[in-house]
Amino acid sequence: MNSEKRFFSPLFHIEAKRSSFFSVFFLLFSLCLTSPVSAETLLCGIDRLESSKFRELSGLKVGLITNVAGVSRTGESDYAMMLRHAVNLKFIMAPEHGFSADIEAGKSVGGSVLHDSLPVFSLYGASRKPDIRQLKSIDILVFDLQDIGSRCYTYISTMKNAMEACEEAGIPFMVLDRPNPVIPLSQDGFMLAPGYESFVGAVDIPFIHSMTVGEIAMFLKERKYKRLDLRVIMMSGYNRQKFADEYPGFRFISPSPNMRSVETAIVYPATVFLEASAISEGRGTEAPFMQFGAPFVNGRELADALKEYSLPGIIFNAVSFQPLSGKFSGKRCQGVKLFVTDRKTFTPFKTAAAILLALQRLYPGQTGLDKPNIFFDRLAGTPLFREMINSQMPLDVIMEESRKQIEQFNRNTEIPILYH
Repeated sequence: MNSEKRFFSPLFHIEAKRSSFFSVFFLLFSLCLTSPVSAETLLCGIDRLESSKFRELSGLKVGLITNVAGVSRTGESDYAMMLRHAVNLKFIMAPEHGFSADIEAGKSVGGSVLHDSLPVFSLYGASRKPDIRQLKSIDILVFDLQDIGSRCYTYISTMKNAMEACEEAGIPFMVLDRPNPVIPLSQDGFMLAPGYESFVGAVDIPFIHSMTVGEIAMFLKERKYKRLDLRVIMMSGYNRQKFADEYPGFRFISPSPNMRSVETAIVYPATVFLEASAISEGRGTEAPFMQFGAPFVNGRELADALKEYSLPGIIFNAVSFQPLSGKFSGKRCQGVKLFVTDRKTFTPFKTAAAILLALQRLYPGQTGLDKPNIFFDRLAGTPLFREMINSQMPLDVIMEESRKQIEQFNRNTEIPILYH
């Protein structure tokens, strides 16, 4: 992060080098804890609410955006904790993949009921934005979803829509912050080009954004929702140098069907673009996003081509697999499986560009990328990435262009940083 960005200490004492950012009228909630756990223990926003016995929600009618990954450090569901502490929880709203996080990507989700009386409304069905009439029946909307660090992962799009709806309804929006599981990965990828905003690219931040949902919410408030009463419950014991599975006792619950581990989240930015191609990204196999291929691919040939790039922190092995669902269901595919050997040096977006360059060079006309592809362009945030792949631009040229975009973003943007 560059030196012009604004830093907040864990107790929200402001260290402002310039004052303009702090002229906005939003409220951040921090809980001063006297806790028996050690200083190194990671406490998420929901854990810190419990430490105060949910006094921040006392007397309020509450709505909650969450799914099964919204759990405490002990594994208890956020909504169950609220009910146990007599929070007046009126309803839950669930994002893509549904409350149970078991519905495949892109499939519409309906509503349901928990414990026979707690309604669960879908934010990935007829509408992807909370209903203003429903919001007017509550006093505050709480957001507690596990993001995975890539702009195209739709939970931050759901958060953006909810913030907009809360501003329109005139009610506060509270974010219970959670780890970005891959936050040590540097910002990377292309920025959103005008006209390419979508639900897989709703927030104008780098593709690998290196922010928590609380920080993104603050960024959005300053950029778009200045009238919104935003309240962020910070984590404690969190720092930007650790992957989520490096915290003792941290529970990574799959927030979507194919996001099964922190390791998957690390590799995801390298292979997610294949969703918009004629190549299987491994859905329907035991290793989604960790392997990819197609019936027309020669796995050994592709692995050898990728090894020529000498990419850091990753090795490629030829593999054969047969998806049970998704692309090429029931068909034998050859391809490559990725193994991360060094998280600290692995560069997912550079790996993505190398994979796409190799596939397009070896199998021209078969990847689905050599013609207009709006889904790919929306994932990337721009058609430029696909055009550079089709032109077989050198890998370093592609990376330099993306770096220039991120550098410009950082020069022109004041990003709120809650954790060191």
